[in-house]
Amino acid sequence: MSTQPLLQRTATKRIALPIRVEPKVSFANERTFLSWLHFTVVLGGLAVGLLNFGDKVGKISAALFSAVAMGIMIYALFTYHWRAYNIRRGGRGPYDDRVGPTVLCIALLVAIVVNFILRFSEP
Repeated sequence: MSTQPLLQRTATKRIALPIRVEPKVSFANERTFLSWLHFTVVLGGLAVGLLNFGDKVGKISAALFSAVAMGIMIYALFTYHWRAYNIRRGGRGPYDDRVGPTVLCIALLVAIVVNFILRFSEP
């Protein structure tokens, strides 16, 4: 038997191993993107309904909901491309965003509150 250990560490030689990213990560990114787009389509449908069948308050609310829906679409597109770039590059690490969804939920809450305020303050 040899007296040498099985795994020797050499300080001069580093072995570079490619990072393998599983395909399910890319599919999860696409699924999340489609989920965000589904929400924007529902919100846009609500805005179109308010625009066509609403009065002046409905049209103001429709404009607010449309702006929020477009903001969510733009956020979803940039987040999708950012995650796809990092996945292709093989970057490790969290691909989550803690600020974006919070800001979008606050914008949606503001639009809903403005809708209620305008609706109930109307004579």
